[in-house]
Amino acid sequence: MESMWHYENFEPTGSAIGWRVTRKLDEVQTPFQKIEIFETTDWGNLMLIDGAVMLTTRDNFLYHEMMSHPALFTHADPKRVVIIGGGDCGTLREVLKHPGVEKAVQCDIDEQVTRMAEKWFPELCDSNGDPRAELLFDDGVAYMANCEPGSVDVVIVDSTDPVGPAEGLFNKAFYESCFLALKDDGVLVQQSESPLALLELIRSMRTEMGKAGFTTFKTLPFPQPCYPTGWWSCTLARKGGGFDFREQAAREAALDTKYYSGDVHRGALATPPFVQQALNAS
Repeated sequence: MESMWHYENFEPTGSAIGWRVTRKLDEVQTPFQKIEIFETTDWGNLMLIDGAVMLTTRDNFLYHEMMSHPALFTHADPKRVVIIGGGDCGTLREVLKHPGVEKAVQCDIDEQVTRMAEKWFPELCDSNGDPRAELLFDDGVAYMANCEPGSVDVVIVDSTDPVGPAEGLFNKAFYESCFLALKDDGVLVQQSESPLALLELIRSMRTEMGKAGFTTFKTLPFPQPCYPTGWWSCTLARKGGGFDFREQAAREAALDTKYYSGDVHRGALATPPFVQQALNAS
């Protein structure tokens, strides 16, 4: 029997990535986007949003761990965390592995992403019932604009690509809302696509963050096989201060992670020369 494959073409790099699939498990068209779930032979379940791969069972831990733990260990004592997007709930699960976190609000515009995750990626939703968790299904741009000034320690922007529902999460106005909502020692972290293929986007993000008032930035790369080029990144921004982190605490924390560690965090702070040159990073 001939194998069935799902391919995602990535026009900016003239490349594609594919998965061998056995069947489609589910599909829903929401007011915002089309969500599909496939079963694969080697990568577990696969979620697509508008044809683009969002996550697989096999490798999502790379993304979720790097979107959460570096930012939380960079902050001295994170107690209140806001996640914009993140509807699959994997980042929320990682955030709530930190016992010092007192409140984690997840605000995703599309409730069906969470419902599909609960059904097909239940392991990512283990912490949805945690009393510290609050799941909101609303416009993340509006949520941040209405946040009480100086009320948040860490903002995590766990969004899709900067098109469609996520387009408004990559501009100065949104970053200004994040800046105002954060305390003076607050940390903003946002997924920032592939440093191999989309350095211009990363540079633009950092420029817009700077216009909003953030003074220091650091882009951390990490592997992500299910995304174009297989190499992804998150970008951290701060109101002031650098990106030294609580390294000893990271080394000693019993977080049950598969990728993140104090050593991995330290290594990710070493910016590759071509990225440093392109971003004029320090």
